[in-house]
Amino acid sequence: QVQLVESGGGSVQAGGSLRLSCAASGTTYSNYCMGWFRQTPGQGREGVAAIDTDGSITYAGSVRGRFTISKDNAKNTLYLQMNSLEPEDTAMYYCAAEGGGDCYAGLEPADFGYWGQGTQVTVSS
Repeated sequence: QVQLVESGGGSVQAGGSLRLSCAASGTTYSNYCMGWFRQTPGQGREGVAAIDTDGSITYAGSVRGRFTISKDNAKNTLYLQMNSLEPEDTAMYYCAAEGGGDCYAGLEPADFGYWGQGTQVTVSS
């Protein structure tokens, strides 16, 4: 059973930075596609960034150039470095994983079967 635990959220002023972490357990991490999503109240879950097993990366247009996804296979940890934060980035951020040889690191929630509990990011103007 894959378990994902996010950390690193918090409150920051616009222009600031945060780094989110997602610790994974119960799996061989390097064989999984991983992603970050975010959700605001009343809205659907939005894909932010995803990384495939071969290291290829996809970003949402709204965060490209500001956010960086990375993973440390030795530590079974996924990261999201968020710079130049904007009030529009305020949301609950979720880590997601999908395993198997045919996983796809896309930006749709349906691409992933395992989810963390989320960590809140609040950006004030």
